[in-house]
Amino acid sequence: MTHRLDDVIALFDGLFMSSHRTRLVRGDDEPIYLPADASTPWHRVVFAHGFYASALHEISHWCIAGARRRQWEDYGYWYQPDGRDAGQQREFESVEVAPQALELLFSRACGLRFNVSVDNLGGEAEVDRDAFRSRVEARAARYEAEGLPRRAEAFRTTLAAFYGEDASLEEALAAGRDCLREAPEPA
Repeated sequence: MTHRLDDVIALFDGLFMSSHRTRLVRGDDEPIYLPADASTPWHRVVFAHGFYASALHEISHWCIAGARRRQWEDYGYWYQPDGRDAGQQREFESVEVAPQALELLFSRACGLRFNVSVDNLGGEAEVDRDAFRSRVEARAARYEAEGLPRRAEAFRTTLAAFYGEDASLEEALAAGRDCLREAPEPA
């Protein structure tokens, strides 16, 4: 199965450009979320280095962010870069469980291998990758049992239709749009 960046961009933009004025953008360097401004009338989910997995990860963060947070650059969060100490790494992992759980579910929906990211290559802290993966998998199971956020469910449905059911782009988008219409989105 081929995972083309143009496809994931078309799926995301086709689903969320009209409903949320948001586009997925291939970036050159670090990922970032940029709200609409005077020079760009739409919000931008920018993923890193043209990597498909980075696109899914950044979409996961966007699917969790509420309406207020989506008005701020990088949702108003401060990011502690690579090189975290043990306490900073624990904090990083605690806020990354939910988005990586969504990324896992998105990866499954499109038949892509998922790898957790502890994102601390130069840090002093010892990282238990297996324990973190277990937490991410448990959160993904909880999402499946209790339901995904509405935008996340719509995107997962779109991916599953396009990659798993061999639906056309328009058919996959129609399936995702049906999810968006089913219930109002909380703030």
